[in-house]
Amino acid sequence: MKLRIRLLYPDSLLPSYAHENDSGMDLFAHEAVLIQPGERKLIGTGIAIELPANTEAHIRPRSGLAYKHGITVLNTPGTIDEGYRGEIKVLLINHSQEAFQVEKGMRIAQMVIAPVLRPKLEIACCELAETCRGARGFGSTGI
Repeated sequence: MKLRIRLLYPDSLLPSYAHENDSGMDLFAHEAVLIQPGERKLIGTGIAIELPANTEAHIRPRSGLAYKHGITVLNTPGTIDEGYRGEIKVLLINHSQEAFQVEKGMRIAQMVIAPVLRPKLEIACCELAETCRGARGFGSTGI
């Protein structure tokens, strides 16, 4: 499987895996942006991608940024659909009490490529199959 990547600027950085068996590749900021406490900013990465057939890309937070600085991806996981060809941008939010400076070239998120299933939809005319859990949802297993 190949992921085709277009570098939109001469100084764009190619996503990369930090370790051989990582599931997510790091995405790099292509611009310097200051994010104030409680503020959200859309950060360009300087790349566009062509996903393989029947896949999507998930944009996820970096745990170190979240833990050390309170910076996370707001719409986690962000979904990049197979047909999208525009610049990959990352929506970051600052949950800390201090301003955070995103530097150009900083690792700001992870991108995971995943398979997509598109099942046929069928209206259930009766009940759905029974399970032990049933309709129990939020908080049903305790705290």
